[in-house]
Amino acid sequence: MRFDPPLVPATLLQRYKRFLFDAVLEDGTPFTGSCPNTGSMRGLTTPGSKIWVSLHDSPTRKYRHMFEMVEVDGERVGINTGLPNRLTEEAIRAGLIPSLAGYETILREQRYGRNSRIDFLLLNGDLPNVYVEVKNVHFCREPGLAEFPDTVTKRGAKHLEELGDMAEAGHRAVMIYLIQRHDCSRFRICGDLDPFYALAFERAKSRGVEAYAVDCHVSPEEIAPSGLIPIEDLGYRFSAPL
Repeated sequence: MRFDPPLVPATLLQRYKRFLFDAVLEDGTPFTGSCPNTGSMRGLTTPGSKIWVSLHDSPTRKYRHMFEMVEVDGERVGINTGLPNRLTEEAIRAGLIPSLAGYETILREQRYGRNSRIDFLLLNGDLPNVYVEVKNVHFCREPGLAEFPDTVTKRGAKHLEELGDMAEAGHRAVMIYLIQRHDCSRFRICGDLDPFYALAFERAKSRGVEAYAVDCHVSPEEIAPSGLIPIEDLGYRFSAPL
């Protein structure tokens, strides 16, 4: 996915109210912009960080600048949670997730489960339907290791349970963790920050849900899915029921 025009560099002053941030352009011009990520963004909002923003001239927009990526320890990290579905579709169509190759029809935002919508429904003749849920990943606290989630996500646990229902109904159910950074060679569920989600993930796998982690090349010109990286075991097991 290319940025057209390329992103503009700036220096972050603060991110606040989840939706807003203040920054300064390289020429010294201060501005307020919108933040397309309502999550905790743990480790990505340090004042003084170099960031990149997109520019939008629509008269219906209150803020012209949108926060797109930040530099952390020399690595560019994408923060826009509106992009992972688009990047995942690119990865599927490019054959970067081999187990999903060969599906001719990719439907977006289909109703399923308990009053939910699945990110993608993949169809192809007599092959089992594939229900695909996508999660954005940018959290990294150990070199080379991407983790999800970076805070408690009851909604994420609900999605895993509904994917398990689809798997037990005879369909394929797939969880994709789309990592908007390229400095991680492995992925793991963050069980210490959200034990309930870790439990839900283990339960989903036991019910037949597949899981894949996809990393990306990130630059001010484009974000492009790169390929699969391994998902590590948690290193411990939960015994409590979901």
